[in-house]
Amino acid sequence: MTSLVIRPLVAGEENLFDSMTDPLPQLRQIPYADGIAGGGYRPETTWVALRGGRVVGRAAWLLPPGAVGAAWLERFDLAAEPEVGAALLRTAHEALGGPGRYYAALPAHWRRRPEVLAVVTAPMEAARLAGLVEVGERLRCSWTGTPLPTTSGRYTFRPPVDVAEINTLVARVAEPDVLTGAEIARAVSGVDLATDPLAWLGESTDDWRVGVADGRPVGLVGTAGDACYPLLAYLGLLDDAARGELLAEAVRVLAAGGAREVIADVDAYRVAVLAELERTGFRQLRARVLFAPPNEAARSVDGAPPVDGAPPVDGAPPVDSAPLAETV
Repeated sequence: MTSLVIRPLVAGEENLFDSMTDPLPQLRQIPYADGIAGGGYRPETTWVALRGGRVVGRAAWLLPPGAVGAAWLERFDLAAEPEVGAALLRTAHEALGGPGRYYAALPAHWRRRPEVLAVVTAPMEAARLAGLVEVGERLRCSWTGTPLPTTSGRYTFRPPVDVAEINTLVARVAEPDVLTGAEIARAVSGVDLATDPLAWLGESTDDWRVGVADGRPVGLVGTAGDACYPLLAYLGLLDDAARGELLAEAVRVLAAGGAREVIADVDAYRVAVLAELERTGFRQLRARVLFAPPNEAARSVDGAPPVDGAPPVDGAPPVDSAPLAETV
């Protein structure tokens, strides 16, 4: 059998990475050459497995310039048995100072699609063999102009009074419904989007709306119209009954500003939130399954804050029932 060579790239070998056929061309992903040009991908943090001079496995860790966190595995493709992928990851982990997070980008409803499972089963098994633990899944959903539900008239919506009101309401939200870009906020700036969204979104109140019923706030939503895509960055509720109308109001705000597509990320186990997104006209674009080192995965069960996308200890498992792969 032809021997296996595992090594990092050297400068100028971008074409070697791209010589492997993209196994999931339907995903929106940053082209590797663009990532190199932008500084997020680097040759020394990009590894390949070669057999007979042909790339049979490739792994690229991503860290945007200026980020305060650790690089994460963003691209991992395999055209060989899982053991080859595991060897690739173990060798790279040793050189890079240890394992980190791996975000496996997958097409929408991937569990239902045999042709997708045939592609993604091997790299996911390789990640497990290399010691990573599957701890959560997040779904990216998109609204692209579907007519919005009519309002009941029960709620009114207004901009926040000031930054202090946003912070006060955020502190009262037990678990936000929607957090879009939470992974990037944490990696780039060390910000927990769930508890301190203004640290990531900026302190302008113009893109926020507070839902009100009978004079009392029932929730709030923060949007971002000038990110990679117009998106619902934060949605937190004080009354679950307001979910649908607050979602629709946020989309109206972005659409009024010219948005033709609106993105929202949600944990896969949040079944009620997914159902409401679907009723509002969102459809799933993609999933990201998070694998983490065992010590980090254990945070979700030892009383520490859970890993992004991990369900609570007593929560339901991730589901593929949603009504994305550039990183946002």
